[in-house]
Amino acid sequence: MKLCIAIFLAMSALLIAASGAAAVTRGWVLPVYRRPVHRPRVLGWGRLVAAAALCWQVLFLLVLDDPDILGPDIRGWGSLPGGALLLTGPVLMMLSRRPGGDRQGNGTP
Repeated sequence: MKLCIAIFLAMSALLIAASGAAAVTRGWVLPVYRRPVHRPRVLGWGRLVAAAALCWQVLFLLVLDDPDILGPDIRGWGSLPGGALLLTGPVLMMLSRRPGGDRQGNGTP
C-alpha cells in the first residue's frame, strides 16, 4: 500500500514540476490560470518548490520508514523542511496572481 501511495505522489509531483518548468522557461501556464496569473515565472517557481516538497515528504515519510537505515529520528527532522517547502510553494503561487482575483485595471469590478 505504501508503494502505491509513493508512486501516485511521485507521479503527481512530476506533473506539477512539468507545469512549473513550462511556466519558468517559456512563460506558459494552463489555460485555466492564464487570466488570473500576472507573473507566470513566479507561478512556475512556486510549482517547482511544491513538487520538490512533495517528493521530500514522500522520501522521508514513506520510503525511509525503517529506523535502521538512518536512525529513529530521521522522519521528524526530514519532514520539517518538507513542511516549510510545502508552505513556501503556495505562497509563491499566491504572489503570482493579480491583486483582486480576476479584476483588471484600477480595481473596479
